[in-house]
Amino acid sequence: MKIHKIVVLSGAGMSAESGIKTFRDADGLWENHDIMEVASPEGWRKNKELVLKFYNDRRRQLFDVQPNAGHLALVELEKNFDLHIITQNIDDLHARAGSKNILHLHGELRKSRSTLDASLIYDCLDDINLGNKCAKGSQLRPHIVWFGENVPLIYDAVEIISQADVVIVIGSSMQVYPAAGLVDAAPKNIPIYYIDPRPQLNHELKLRENLNVIAKPATIGVRDVVDEIMLNGFM
Repeated sequence: MKIHKIVVLSGAGMSAESGIKTFRDADGLWENHDIMEVASPEGWRKNKELVLKFYNDRRRQLFDVQPNAGHLALVELEKNFDLHIITQNIDDLHARAGSKNILHLHGELRKSRSTLDASLIYDCLDDINLGNKCAKGSQLRPHIVWFGENVPLIYDAVEIISQADVVIVIGSSMQVYPAAGLVDAAPKNIPIYYIDPRPQLNHELKLRENLNVIAKPATIGVRDVVDEIMLNGFM
């Protein structure tokens, strides 16, 4: 088989080894907050100041973390293949590692957007505070897709994965839809690598015949998969 296009689906486990805490490791709490308090439109309407503080803290944390060996291994792969990363993560670690083709399915910490016009998106390196407004005069909010909101880039993600020759799933619980259903859009019978120390096979993965489960953390498992692909010389 000759490989041209590799699509990576990365989740929270990809960033966890860089020191970014994940929701699923916190028993329903995220940094001691109920997830719906800080990641839903209802939470935003109820307490904008709390939500802004939560994401301001997450944004500041990015200055203290670095891409890990898993991120860097993907950059190696991109030098030899048409590699596309579809990430559920809102951090910028893939980009800082050097990856180029990244689709942030659930938004980006280092961007803000208008609460009035979702097309007004701004770079954001500092805190977002109450009173910070967009060009149309409405309050800025984190550029994050919250629970209960549409995922506007899901159609772009489906288009990308539908053209894949290989799919690598890294550190995703594969339980949160619509992202968890993306594997179903990949061509049938192509190799699927699922890297996670606690793999959970959802319906789409269970139906895949050419599935390779690597029950290892991203820093080890990604290296193993990259070495296998490079060694086999599918270029």
